[in-house]
Amino acid sequence: MQTERQIEIIEAALELITEKGIQGMTIKNLSKKIGITEPAIYRHFESKTEILLGVLNNFKEMAVMISGLMENYEAVAMEKISFMFSKMLDLFSEHPSIVSVVFSEEIFKNEEVLKTRIVEILNLHAQTIESIVEKGQLEKNVREDIDKESLALIAMGSFRLLVKRWDLNNHNFDLSIEGKKLINVISKVLKK
Repeated sequence: MQTERQIEIIEAALELITEKGIQGMTIKNLSKKIGITEPAIYRHFESKTEILLGVLNNFKEMAVMISGLMENYEAVAMEKISFMFSKMLDLFSEHPSIVSVVFSEEIFKNEEVLKTRIVEILNLHAQTIESIVEKGQLEKNVREDIDKESLALIAMGSFRLLVKRWDLNNHNFDLSIEGKKLINVISKVLKK
């Protein structure tokens, strides 16, 4: 459980990432932004890596929550995937800096703890979508001629590419509108 100060530090870190990119999120810049000393930050987090891990842990908690919702959500497969992707689009639109952290696996290659957490999040999302697809195949509302892993990969890969393109283009298009278009296309690809 994070303390109020840890939550404040994580939120300020996300703001810094939005303003200056992930490399601009330094302990020095963070202390200036919050108005506390660098040693005060180190009383709450041992390092920049631990702060980023806090961001990823929060995102993983959301992924676990969404996965649980999908298990109990009574709807056909595409409604579930649409709901899941829509919630993620809302989150990314409200907090674009999360994209910079969660989709920065190439930056974290040498930070094993961060890389591991990102892989856990990716695998959790993949398992959730595969489970939805498998149930849809059993219910005969998702195509059965392609395996669940490949269909999940198509859905996740296209979604990730859209979000990454939005981020790299400095958010110069409406992610929600383009996301809805993509969800409709994914629906056509998955439907039986």
